[in-house]
Amino acid sequence: MYHGRVSKPTETLPALQVPETAELSRVDRREFIKTTSLAAGALAFGSPALLRGQNLNSKLNIACIGIGGKGRSDTDACAGENIVALCDVDSGSVAYETQTQKYPSAKFYKDFREMFDQMGDRVDAVTISTPDHMHAIAASMAMKRKKAVFCQKPLTQTIYEARYLRKMAHERKIVTQMGNQGSASDGLRRAVETIQDGLIGQVHEVHVWTNRPIWPQAMDRPAGEDPVPASLDWDMWIGPAPMRPYKGSREPKGRDGIYEPFNWRGWQDFGTGALGDMACHTVNVPFRALDLGYPTEIEAMPFGKMNKESYPVGSKIRFAFPKRKGHIPLEHPHLFHHDRKIEHDPVTLFWYDGGQPNPALRGGHDLTNKPPVELTADILALQGKIPDSGCLMIGDGGTVFSPDDYGTNFFIKLKGEEKFVNYLKHPAMAQYPERIPRNPHPGNLVQAHALEWITAIKENKPEMCYSRFDVGARLTEIMLLGCVSLRTGQKIEWDGPKMVAKNCPQAAPFIRRQDRSGWALS
Repeated sequence: MYHGRVSKPTETLPALQVPETAELSRVDRREFIKTTSLAAGALAFGSPALLRGQNLNSKLNIACIGIGGKGRSDTDACAGENIVALCDVDSGSVAYETQTQKYPSAKFYKDFREMFDQMGDRVDAVTISTPDHMHAIAASMAMKRKKAVFCQKPLTQTIYEARYLRKMAHERKIVTQMGNQGSASDGLRRAVETIQDGLIGQVHEVHVWTNRPIWPQAMDRPAGEDPVPASLDWDMWIGPAPMRPYKGSREPKGRDGIYEPFNWRGWQDFGTGALGDMACHTVNVPFRALDLGYPTEIEAMPFGKMNKESYPVGSKIRFAFPKRKGHIPLEHPHLFHHDRKIEHDPVTLFWYDGGQPNPALRGGHDLTNKPPVELTADILALQGKIPDSGCLMIGDGGTVFSPDDYGTNFFIKLKGEEKFVNYLKHPAMAQYPERIPRNPHPGNLVQAHALEWITAIKENKPEMCYSRFDVGARLTEIMLLGCVSLRTGQKIEWDGPKMVAKNCPQAAPFIRRQDRSGWALS
């Protein structure tokens, strides 16, 4: 089942064309777009099938690729629009039963290529909630057809794919959003703007930790082969990855198989481990607030077993970032100056996942992999325990601590203060004006994040999406470098612009995957 991503990709993207049209009735809409286009001069490149901005009350036609797990909530977050197609490799799942009943007018497909061929002119936008190894294949296919794309995190499985999608979205002016829903929260945006504006001075250390993996890792490939369930298209599920035999559950009555519908995250051919699952959430605040670009060194230390098949049950990873510049908009811009520069000192980011191996515990580890105790004493005093996930930023003028996966809440302890204080109550916050636009949409973060994307489509303004691919792809690239270091077993000296591990040529296939025949980026 889909939950939750290079062959012979071209270096130069195809020439842009006038966007296709979708059904209104389709003939009427095509005539309307043609007439309006001539009057305006030309349609903006990258606008979806329905001419947005002319009728903002029109409903989008949305196709959803992957409808189980996260795909269910991604689909439901768009339920105010027209869900016209559902696509999933498994027609025997609980998700298939519930979602096809919930959206009876949506046509069901197992193969999104067939879906695009048959319904391409009737689709405005696409959500993608598949295993990581399918993300870029589906997203590039949608963007080639000028469809707006909402894609789950991590945006891609490889660094090359992230760079490719970022370029494609930029050149075609596609409205995009990566599914790290904490981006929709006021707390995250408040943390970003105040840290950028100097709340804790220059930041030289960041520590981020998570309770993942909560699925099996450190596995060898199982021997043998089981019959493929009649409802499952195994070839489609494998997609661009090397073909392997299907294996069902280890338990006779188990719901989760060796690979699908949930345990794919730990396998190197399909997922990106704990780092890929959670870093696009937990590193989101420091990535934005500290204007993190290309790291120069990445060094990973696995806990327990590390093989060629799956990720380890725990790891500690160091990312070294050089001096860099950021830009923030001026409160009162004028003709020649619209933003001001920020100079950032070098910073080291430490990532911690899992713990020491313990097969009797969830995820196969003891959850002990966290920052050093001398750094977390104030957190312990604040909460009475060290949370399973968190982010700690240490600056010259103080520290900021976020206790959740999504950066929606944070605490401040400035230099000379005795304890952490919630940002809503800390007096220092008053001197920093709000300058990052807030997400105005109702509902929980999943809904608000999706509605931001939907509104941006209707107004044809890609920049309205706070986690558009121009942003999400850069965060994804950084985090995937940790996976590359784990898989090569050595420190990576990274040339970001050239996308090359200078000291480690054996990293190349993990940076740009060789896809199975018949699968390629569009």
